[in-house]
Amino acid sequence: MERKNRPASIPVSPSMAQPNVDLTDNVLTARLPSGDSVTVYLYGAHVTSWKTSNGQEQLFLSKAAALDGSKPIRGGIPLVFPVFGPPPKSHATGQLPQHGFARNSYWEFLGKNSSESLGRKSDDSVKLDFGLSNSMLDDGTRKKWPYEFGLVYSVTLSKGKLECQMHVQNKGSESFEFHVLLHTYLAIKDISKTAVKGLKSSPYVDKVREAKTFTEESSSLSFEGETDRVYTPPTGQGNSLVPLVVTEGGQESFVVTRDSLPDVTVWNGWVDKIKGMGDFEPKDGWKRYLCIEPGTVSSWTKLEAGDAWEGGAAYESKL
Repeated sequence: MERKNRPASIPVSPSMAQPNVDLTDNVLTARLPSGDSVTVYLYGAHVTSWKTSNGQEQLFLSKAAALDGSKPIRGGIPLVFPVFGPPPKSHATGQLPQHGFARNSYWEFLGKNSSESLGRKSDDSVKLDFGLSNSMLDDGTRKKWPYEFGLVYSVTLSKGKLECQMHVQNKGSESFEFHVLLHTYLAIKDISKTAVKGLKSSPYVDKVREAKTFTEESSSLSFEGETDRVYTPPTGQGNSLVPLVVTEGGQESFVVTRDSLPDVTVWNGWVDKIKGMGDFEPKDGWKRYLCIEPGTVSSWTKLEAGDAWEGGAAYESKL
């Protein structure tokens, strides 16, 4: 029997578009329904590309970068662990190569989590987890740094934003010391029109000036030549780490926030330094990148047996 005022049937909504993740030949690509995407090589758990929904590349990658696992990749986001720069000969990392072994080791893809499992309202993000442990290193590296450890590196892609988080666990019976740094190459249009805010009153070690220590006096750091500095910016209210803002032509292009990474290396090799790098192309590419590298490198972080440490950074594109 027909009812005149029966309720309308509930429409069946199409299933919500999901993030797409593909792993082929040790290269992982993830794309959101918004069009944002990220590419990660298992060699080094190395992010080589981060594009926002308009298709604009946010990271600089050398056109001569080795992508075959023969050497660390030039550009993108190289991972530095357990030592930053040339290792001190008197330290436990003393026999390791510059910047350690994380960036030239093959990592394992541990899986993904979408927005729903991350407790967010819609599928507007995806979290990718990568793992590395001492058992995955070659015999020579294990002999040079004989500690039992586990690393989990998480890369979370959301609309206009990329978050990178490192978890370090000491799985052995003795303590060890380490550095962690995200050696991030941001893509910019012109270094001469680029500046960084958030470093004023920060002490820094200037590697271009005999590794002497200075204090940043400018509220907006601009670039006129080779720059290679390790800053330890003052903390804000509640001991929080102050965000760094990259501007291009006076307009904000990136906001960098940090979690448990008190130091920031700022690097651009300029003309002569880049000219001498065989894996850096094009040679005028120095104009189009700026390394903003959050890390904990001005002192060693000590991890006791069974303990864990976590830190990371987030990059937000504003253009």
